[in-house]
Amino acid sequence: MKKVVKFGGSSLASATQFAKVGDIIRADETRVYVVPSAPGKRNNKDTKVTDMLYACYAAAEADEDFTPQLKKIKERYDSIINGLHLNMSLDAEFKEIKERFANHEGSMYAASRGEYLNGKIMAYYLGYEFIDPAEVIRFNDEGEYEAELTNQILRNKLSGIDRAVIPGFFGAKESGEIVTFSRGGSDITGSIVARAAHADVYENWTDVSGVMVADPRIVKNPATISVITYKELRELSYMGASVLHEDAVFPVRRANIPINIKNTNAPEDPGTMIVGSTCHKPEYTITGVAGRKGFVAVNVDKDMMNSEVGFGRKVLSAFEENNISFEHMPSGIDTMTVMVHQEEFEGKEQQVLAAIQRYTHPDVLDVESGLALIAVVGRGMRSNRGTAGRIFSALAHAKINVRMIDQGSSELNIIIGVSNDDFEIAIRAIYDIFVETRL
Repeated sequence: MKKVVKFGGSSLASATQFAKVGDIIRADETRVYVVPSAPGKRNNKDTKVTDMLYACYAAAEADEDFTPQLKKIKERYDSIINGLHLNMSLDAEFKEIKERFANHEGSMYAASRGEYLNGKIMAYYLGYEFIDPAEVIRFNDEGEYEAELTNQILRNKLSGIDRAVIPGFFGAKESGEIVTFSRGGSDITGSIVARAAHADVYENWTDVSGVMVADPRIVKNPATISVITYKELRELSYMGASVLHEDAVFPVRRANIPINIKNTNAPEDPGTMIVGSTCHKPEYTITGVAGRKGFVAVNVDKDMMNSEVGFGRKVLSAFEENNISFEHMPSGIDTMTVMVHQEEFEGKEQQVLAAIQRYTHPDVLDVESGLALIAVVGRGMRSNRGTAGRIFSALAHAKINVRMIDQGSSELNIIIGVSNDDFEIAIRAIYDIFVETRL
């Protein structure tokens, strides 16, 4: 048995949390490769180290005195070192950071130092070897992640190392220039390491005991999902469920390595197992419900649209040439609706509408803003009749007007459009009918 363990920022925010993590790793000798994040918030009023680094570098880039800010960041790390009673110093590392900030090394370099420095402490604390991701996680000259090259380099590196700490969130181009993943990218690093190491399990430790059926900020004390498939998690992550970075699924999915979401503050909890496929029968008809606000519906009406070859391509080309991706595209015989992010669409609204008018000559072309999309996801939906009917019954009972419906052929999810104002009420109504009342 070989496990890769990743710990989030809240799990490593202080010396007390670091000690918990150390106990967890030492309690299981199969936890051999550790992926740490940068220190997160110690309390609600605190600031994440990554945000401190961004602000510090912004001052450096503006040629302002950034020394006081860098000193505060060092104090965060020194408090961890001193709290763990470690005989180590990060003076040399901070000297280099100061020089490279002054030389305007780049914001990605700045942000990556949070994980890098935490990795240094973690390796010293555990007595594990430290591996710099800049040497083993490769991006091309355009800044795109190179999965196969990274897998080869990292696999060769790990083959001679029994136990190691590999900081999350970043890698480098062949030139050595640092490149980061998007925020939360340490999850991706953990998956990359798990694949390269041929791990049996990838444990992702955070501050919750697994993936929840609904957002706890919307539904009070939602149920925890015991087993979820990669496909289900991908749908929920994309629509706002934030326990795991959505791109973290791909490396382990390819290698069929299960992910176990665990709670650093409650290590005895089983958490959520994320798997490729399973015979495990879900407890509820739905696995989860999640969503996001801030969408726009572009509605195109034209008589005999269905007989006009290439009509859909013409509509979508108006979005493509303006570099706007679409989310969903429900349609009827003479109607087509394209759902897009409002933020992305607003600045190019008139260009897109003019292009649609020019390419398709519609009878009616209008825009509806202030919409939210909700994904109801579950492998159990395939074998249960009337799932859609129960969803719409719950929404009707809550006096919510459904603006859009879209269901894929896999029957794994149903997408529903409602107004932004109805978003939270709709989530609670759907959760209630499938989990609380189970009607």
